[in-house]
Amino acid sequence: VNLMARMKKENLTVLDEFILMGITDHPELQAPFFGLFLIIYVISLLSNLGMIILTQVDSRLQTPMYFFLRHLACIDLGYSTAVGPKMLVNFVANQNTIPYNWCATQLAFFIMFIISELFILAAMAYDRYVAICNPLLYTVIMSKRVCWVLVVIPYLYSASLSLVTTIKIFISTFCGNNVISHFYCDSLPLLTLICSNTQEIELIILIFSAFNLVSSVLIVLISYILILLAILRMNSAEGRSKAFSTCGSHLTVVVVLYGTLFFMYVQPKSSHSFDTDKMASLFYTLVIPMLNPMIYSLRNKEVKGAIQRIWKNLCELSI
Repeated sequence: VNLMARMKKENLTVLDEFILMGITDHPELQAPFFGLFLIIYVISLLSNLGMIILTQVDSRLQTPMYFFLRHLACIDLGYSTAVGPKMLVNFVANQNTIPYNWCATQLAFFIMFIISELFILAAMAYDRYVAICNPLLYTVIMSKRVCWVLVVIPYLYSASLSLVTTIKIFISTFCGNNVISHFYCDSLPLLTLICSNTQEIELIILIFSAFNLVSSVLIVLISYILILLAILRMNSAEGRSKAFSTCGSHLTVVVVLYGTLFFMYVQPKSSHSFDTDKMASLFYTLVIPMLNPMIYSLRNKEVKGAIQRIWKNLCELSI
């Protein structure tokens, strides 16, 4: 009876919390990494908040392109915050534990935001296609209602998929080992800790990951092929350069994100390791959310103009 009670107690403690392995097991690297990722996260936080406020308050940034950009900034802010603060705490804490419920919450939010990002980028590619290929009908096609539909559907779809995946993982039976070989609660490292059959969950993750990547890539590719054909048909060099400049920022963001994801998922099984996954995950959970607003603000004259106008107004107010 005592043995059974002890086993029961052990099982309960297993379900109480998980231990995150973190990025490195070298103690001397903890402080430099903490400093580096704190800077990255703070820049990401401020630049995405800045982009949200800028596209909300500036009257010249009320076009569909900036509506999508605002939502992209919200998503970047969301998934970097789902992972960043806890990772930073673990650098300075003695034990990298995460409560069971927090782990489930982190996984749910992370999955929801990363899927939303793929489809918001696809919606932005469609927006650029309409702007360049149908400029006269742009305001009619990309109405406020259409824009909201193009963001609400990805949010609802990603939230549903996130809940299904998270619930399926967390109603499974976990073994005695509660050490997650990652710096946040991700689905693949969690699957390795499950004792019960994971075939169904793995199939759900595989099918939907493939669908999400392939469908969003197809939308982006088709949009840009049609954009390229339209640009090549343009007579003026000025028109061509203007069309290219409106797509440049979005294309850069797309290449960086999809490049990282394909690097992660298209590696051969033999060379696949959690260490390369960690590096790729670090890149898209912290570095990409920092890069996106920078790419858009540095490459975009309208955003630069809006920043200058706000700065000018602030200077006048202070005087």
